[in-house]
Amino acid sequence: MGKPTGFMEFKRLSEESLPIAKRVKNYQEFVLHLTDEQAQTQGARCMDCGIPFCTSGCPVNNIIPDWNDLVYRGDWQRAIEVLHSTNNFPEVTGRICPAPCEAACTLNINNDAVGIKSIEHAIIDKAGENGWVVPRPAAKKTGKKVAVVGSGPAGLAAAQQLARAGHAVTVFEKNSRIGGLMRYGIPDFKLDKNLLNWRMAQLEAEGVKFQTSTFIGKDLPGSGVANDAKKVVSPDELKKKFDAVILAGGSEHPRDLPVPGRELGGVHFALEFLIPQNKEVAGDGKNPISAKGKHVVVIGGGDTGSDCVGTSNRHGAASVTQIEVMPRPPEKENRPLVWPNWPMKLRTSSSHDEGCHRDWAIATKEFVGKNGKLTALKCIRVEFKDGKLSEIPGSEFELKADLVFLAMGFVHPLAQVLDAFGVEKDARGNAKATTDGTGCYRTSVDKVFAAGDMRRGQSLVVWAIREGRQCAREVDEFLMGSTVLPR
Repeated sequence: MGKPTGFMEFKRLSEESLPIAKRVKNYQEFVLHLTDEQAQTQGARCMDCGIPFCTSGCPVNNIIPDWNDLVYRGDWQRAIEVLHSTNNFPEVTGRICPAPCEAACTLNINNDAVGIKSIEHAIIDKAGENGWVVPRPAAKKTGKKVAVVGSGPAGLAAAQQLARAGHAVTVFEKNSRIGGLMRYGIPDFKLDKNLLNWRMAQLEAEGVKFQTSTFIGKDLPGSGVANDAKKVVSPDELKKKFDAVILAGGSEHPRDLPVPGRELGGVHFALEFLIPQNKEVAGDGKNPISAKGKHVVVIGGGDTGSDCVGTSNRHGAASVTQIEVMPRPPEKENRPLVWPNWPMKLRTSSSHDEGCHRDWAIATKEFVGKNGKLTALKCIRVEFKDGKLSEIPGSEFELKADLVFLAMGFVHPLAQVLDAFGVEKDARGNAKATTDGTGCYRTSVDKVFAAGDMRRGQSLVVWAIREGRQCAREVDEFLMGSTVLPR
């Protein structure tokens, strides 16, 4: 694949970004895709490695060596066809995926991995610029109707696949715009929402119908969950009108930190900050939380925490500190030990580069405040001892804080939705359904399937796309007795 000696001749080239001083003044994307020539050179680095571990490392099993080779040879149109054959939304994954494929790259054993994500980004952007992304409506309709609950990556991937199989698909979304956590959970500076609008237009042209501001359940969800619903549709009504239902909502129940002072003003879940900010950028009202001039502490070291960091810097925060209860990861992974698996190592995002003090092995003991408003955090250092985290005596300290964002992950999807359908749940509160064998992706309720975060819990967009595609295949077979959709 690519040039036989390319991996020895060319070095990995990362995408360029706009200067920090310029990009923190707005919410626009700042990562520049590779030029045609740069992408072709990077494609040349793909080895003829025999067993492409990158393909198995990728949750949607992208046929990476093939489109790397096509880019190297300048056949961009065939490259997007190969990319689309496994991935419905490469404009999203090419921007925000952490690229487990690159960790699994054979070249990554003792060199820098092929820049797979940057090549994917270049392919889809070039395809969009040249009008190669066009609707593919079904030639024949089946007369079957499918309801998809949730318009995130799992729901939309399933909807597109089923529409192309000829089914009449309606996607229900409780918020006012389509996209789920792709639209509301990911900041615009990482993912331009016009890309979602562009893809939604394709889905509509393929026959997918969207019904926004509609909550599927018995009653509207409680506070703390993003919700613009003006209408409630019961599960019984949905099952009566449709031949199959797919539950594909996100994992929106955040992990809380129930320590003294949690009720103080200034302590928020991450999405209480990020979702309104995305709505503000879209022109849907002002974010009620402002970080301008404030000392911000983000609790949690993952992507959601990083997004809080980047957004706080764009607000003009006085300082941003991110803390994590786990110990600081190593700077570099032990490749012979972990390859081709996803390694545990220190990861620094573009948001961290924009300004953030990071610290590890810290537990929060108390939120301190005055007149009902947060002023500081009482913290303590922790260490692993006898197989568990233990506090280090005498290591207590305080962190000045006007705002705290809890970004410690999400526990499970809305139980309110699953309970309304009467779906059996697993030990973690997700819809119980298998991913292999007869009846996979089916829940305990007849005609009701589950995919993405609703089934597996909090995960990556690319995993949601995979599950949405696989679930669509199972639904198609359930409705028709057989299927030609890819797994």
